[in-house]
Amino acid sequence: MSRIKQLFERKNNHVLNIYCTAGFPKLDSTLPVMKALQESGADIIELGMPYSDPLADGVTIQNSSTVAIANGMNMRVLFQQLKDMRKAPEEGGIGNDIPVVLMGYMNPVLQYGFEKFCADAAAVGVDGLILPDMPPHEFEGVYRSIIEKYQLDFIFLVTPETSEERVRKLDSLSSGFLYAVSSSSTTGGEKDFEQVAKYLQKLQSYKLKNPIMVGFGIKDKQSFNKACQYANGAIIGSAYIKFIQHAQSPEVITKSFVQSIIN
Repeated sequence: MSRIKQLFERKNNHVLNIYCTAGFPKLDSTLPVMKALQESGADIIELGMPYSDPLADGVTIQNSSTVAIANGMNMRVLFQQLKDMRKAPEEGGIGNDIPVVLMGYMNPVLQYGFEKFCADAAAVGVDGLILPDMPPHEFEGVYRSIIEKYQLDFIFLVTPETSEERVRKLDSLSSGFLYAVSSSSTTGGEKDFEQVAKYLQKLQSYKLKNPIMVGFGIKDKQSFNKACQYANGAIIGSAYIKFIQHAQSPEVITKSFVQSIIN
């Protein structure tokens, strides 16, 4: 059983997924920030792989990608940084319990080599992948067998405009969880939670096989708790990136951010 499935078996609600950008705010911030998230009480770490044209991301995360790329982050550097990720916390790693999901886009993954990417991700202890521009038919026909070979979960995204038929299809293809985008916009924007609640209640009524995690617009304890009324948990990205972007030691202030959400 994957770490993600184990997590949802022991904690079925108020699951907190925090997004951070690899190589941000400094090139060598990746593992220290991940360690700080794990120690502060995050349940899942979603690690963004910087890309020059991140279509689903708002200005805050786009800017963090730009900074990370300027810092020298690329796929080779990323896997080098993650090679000790699963060491015990006292040895500078994040241990074996917390799931790590890589989020990014197909272009740099294909340039790196899709199977090499999956093999290297599995080798360092990554648990799942979110690639928003992965076409479902290509996933089925080309990539699923490779992803399953390396025992990685794959998470598809759905939006309020996704038809029930397509939601059920993407749920059937996903493993780990289903990523429910709160609205058809980019990350980081303000959201009308009455509309979000109706959308999440509709997803609940489908009785899908995967847990549902809500993303886009979750920024504080209030929005996190609202999302968790109708889903298994929520994903916070832009709010955390803003919080750490100018910090001298982002890993030091991470605890106050995470604790403000979960306490």
